[in-house]
Amino acid sequence: MSKMPTVKDVAVYAGVSVGTVSRVLSGETAVKSILREKVNDAVNALGYRPNVTARALRTSRTDVIGLIVPDITNPFFAQLAASVERASLECGHSLMLASSHDDREAEQSHVTAFLDRSVRGIIVVASSDSPGLHFEAPVPVISLDRRFGTFPLVSTNHAQAAALIADHLYRLGHRRIAYIAGPTDTEAGRMRKEGFVTRIAGFGKVGESVELEIAHGKFDYDSGERIARELLSRPPQDRPTAIAAASDQQAIGALRAARDLKIDVPRKLSVTGFDDISLANLVVPRLTTIRQPADTLARRAVSLLLEEPPGTEDEMVDGSLVVRGSSGPCPQLKVIAGDIN
Repeated sequence: MSKMPTVKDVAVYAGVSVGTVSRVLSGETAVKSILREKVNDAVNALGYRPNVTARALRTSRTDVIGLIVPDITNPFFAQLAASVERASLECGHSLMLASSHDDREAEQSHVTAFLDRSVRGIIVVASSDSPGLHFEAPVPVISLDRRFGTFPLVSTNHAQAAALIADHLYRLGHRRIAYIAGPTDTEAGRMRKEGFVTRIAGFGKVGESVELEIAHGKFDYDSGERIARELLSRPPQDRPTAIAAASDQQAIGALRAARDLKIDVPRKLSVTGFDDISLANLVVPRLTTIRQPADTLARRAVSLLLEEPPGTEDEMVDGSLVVRGSSGPCPQLKVIAGDIN
């Protein structure tokens, strides 16, 4: 095997000192452009790659960002991880990914492992709320989508976004609505429910009231299908005309239950989700949902992590309503077209 080129080899090839090579590689702006060009040409010609381990020993950190998600098989977290990786690469960092499998102890273990590997910082999508958690980390830690301990959070404004779904269904004439909420041990689940319920309650103060039924489940397909099957197995006059789910996975499970029970969506039942995972635009009918701006969230989380000093304030980004084929006018009410625009 050929010997890997060293900093000294680059210096000899470029005709500069080892110190100049080190300054160029570390990104110092004070190096003269002609010297920087010589070093970069030598790096490309020799195929030089920095020794990450040696750099970590010198600086006690690497150009690596650690990301922990609760479940990498969850489509939204997979999309979010891909967005964080892109944002990290744009900032000259690579990504190290771990899944906690919704286990708080595993989550803590991953944090420790990342710290042992001298990462530049850690982004955590928490498995569940842990408000009492606090520790002094030698690197920045940012919460993403779900709050991790007392660390700053970058998240969609879940309450604002959930209210958009409530508005949409109300304008379509639905007055008997079921809401499938997410886990109560996550801030995201609670805020989505609060935003939806508060907006529905407000309608009754200025117009027709809504008969709202709430069920709780996990953010997964099985919960959505199980709860929807229970709701839709009732006589037609007793079942909801719309199901709003706190996640796309729940909503897709509800679509499956409606299909099995031969309830037409959207003519007899409207179904909405939250997240806008890729599958939401592939199921039949395509799912009306809330789009979480994953790329924006990822870029803000990485940016806060790399700021000097790192960001310490929460940041909320508004979600947006995406109307597709799974929602339509209430079958039991005549809806004026002008009211649903």
